[in-house]
Amino acid sequence: MTLPTVRVTRYVTPLREGGSLPGIVEAEDLGTYVCKFRGAGQGLRVLVAEVIVAGLARRLEIPTPDQVVLDLDPDIARYEADEEVQDLINASAGLNLGIDFLPGSFGYDPGSEPDRDLAGRVLWLDAFTANVDRSWRNPNLLVWRGVLHAIDHGASLYFHHSWSGGPGDPARFAGQAYDASEHILREYASEARAQDAVLAERLSDDAIDAVLADVSDDWLEATPGADDPTAVRAHYAAFLRARRDGGRAWLPSAGESA
Repeated sequence: MTLPTVRVTRYVTPLREGGSLPGIVEAEDLGTYVCKFRGAGQGLRVLVAEVIVAGLARRLEIPTPDQVVLDLDPDIARYEADEEVQDLINASAGLNLGIDFLPGSFGYDPGSEPDRDLAGRVLWLDAFTANVDRSWRNPNLLVWRGVLHAIDHGASLYFHHSWSGGPGDPARFAGQAYDASEHILREYASEARAQDAVLAERLSDDAIDAVLADVSDDWLEATPGADDPTAVRAHYAAFLRARRDGGRAWLPSAGESA
């Protein structure tokens, strides 16, 4: 694991967005982070998806906030008046995911004109990882210091939610089409397709392995046929490589543009 681990020193405030109730925390490195809690209802695999897709984004030169592993002592819950927050902190003792809080950032305005190649890369990444949560209702895009940043990747990699019944078939994921009809950046499908070969080349086997190494062993739940973190990582690698090397049914088409 290569993400730094820092201890949470203070819970600041909840971010009441979506169902996971992330919170802003301060840590011993004096950083301020959005904490994605291991005890939230979506489970550990959301944290895994966050780390993997953010790592892929960096390989594709898509700005995304830095990440750390947050070591959370449930004793912090004693100082919180909100019972829901208390319960969440108590259920999240141990290692959680911290995402760098970007002060002064603001939500993406769909009426603005982003860098077209960057917008195409974001759309390509979302199609590659089957991210279903970057629509006009919930763009999950921030503008910070004039640059578009992609955030909140937990709704990607849907295939791992079925692993409790077995590892599944990477080829099926490789051939699964991606519906970009409601994607906030769907009008940049031509840019996504134009960059396909270059972007796929950046996600080499070594690059994928390096990204997977950032995922904490503590978050990699055993599944049938994979009872240790190394084997679970191998499953993720197989699915991502199959998507990269297979057909291009998942590439968004220009016909989906607004």
